Amino acid sequence: MKLNTNSNIYTFVYMTIVVVIVAVLLALANQALKPRQDANILLDKQKQILGALKVDWMESDPAEIYYTLVNDTLTFGDKEVYVANVNGATKYVLPLSGKGLWGGIGGYLALDEDKNTIYGVNFNHEGETPGLGAKIVELPFRQSFEGKHIRNAEGSVVSVAVLKQGKLAEGQEQVDAISGATITSTGVSTMLNEELVNNYKEFLSELPAVEEETAEEENVESIEEEEE
Repeated sequence: MKLNTNSNIYTFVYMTIVVVIVAVLLALANQALKPRQDANILLDKQKQILGALKVDWMESDPAEIYYTLVNDTLTFGDKEVYVANVNGATKYVLPLSGKGLWGGIGGYLALDEDKNTIYGVNFNHEGETPGLGAKIVELPFRQSFEGKHIRNAEGSVVSVAVLKQGKLAEGQEQVDAISGATITSTGVSTMLNEELVNNYKEFLSELPAVEEETAEEENVESIEEEEE
């Protein structure tokens, strides 16, 4: 029996076989490349964390530096906090995620051991406007966060506001928004607020024991001075 190559059945069977073969090949390729893809994703994360820690890895092996500095990972629900030691001082690195103008934005925020002072930040974006919103990844904007505090005078976590020059945030420290990128700047501000005030509430509520000991020492010194 001669096969009718012009029939609908032949076309359907032929296309089905082709689709199955292509799907199998793609699945095999994806499986073969997955370890390399996962390794690249991990390396990118390590580079971003090092960026938040203000570590220059350009002329070194970033993975080696990362594992030298980052010595622990704390888990709070679905959130992870990376514990690093930089120049003998403990730093906590918090992953961030939010929304910008054209897509997702994110990054990493490094805090000093007091869980209050910002040591450094590193932002990323999916597709913010070059020369405008994309400036969140540039050093001048990132450096404007350094030394800022995420708690108010009462010790409550309030984040850091990103506002246009001239505007003031009551009870918050702030940095200047990027000129011409209001929506992206607002997205960064919202991301910080939602992550720090809401999503990392459990982590930030546990103040370091060092702070408590220091407070006790100050109280003792105060009492001794009063007695004298």
